[in-house]
Amino acid sequence: MSMQVEPATLEDCLAIAKVHVESWQVAYRDFLPADYLATLSTEKRAATWREFVTRYPGRLLVARDAEHIVGFVAFGPSRDTGAPSDRAEIWSIYVKPSSWSSGVGRCLWLAALKQIRAAGYASVSLWVIAGNERAIRFYTGTGFVPDPESRGTFEIGGTELEDVRYILEIESGIGGEVSPHLE
Repeated sequence: MSMQVEPATLEDCLAIAKVHVESWQVAYRDFLPADYLATLSTEKRAATWREFVTRYPGRLLVARDAEHIVGFVAFGPSRDTGAPSDRAEIWSIYVKPSSWSSGVGRCLWLAALKQIRAAGYASVSLWVIAGNERAIRFYTGTGFVPDPESRGTFEIGGTELEDVRYILEIESGIGGEVSPHLE
């Protein structure tokens, strides 16, 4: 697959929103009510992503297969209360379901990791819904480990869900080699 990963532009936001909604509708169908997933609005998500691109330039990357956006990753400093100042966070990473298991997610992760490392972060965290086995396999395959003391609950679409924080220590610091399982 020929793919390019690059910073998102305002013009990309509708396509990003389409990937976002479609991936939620497939990935979370076992976690959230079908009627809630059916009401997800591409237009509302596009507005959110336009605001994000404006507010956080360079922190949203897209993967393009030919002319189409097939995935995205958003990242920045950790938003967790009490997190070390040298911890980044993957805020969001989604791939179009028809492109799952094709390497798109890995390419997005590696591009984000490169920027995270260049910014001097020593670790990266992310949150995943407990029981989301596909996502957990992906994250643990790239070196993330669960932080068992971080379990929390939140409500979305009238459903209470549990999530778990995963953390990756960036082993070699800036300019060092990324461990082999990440490349």
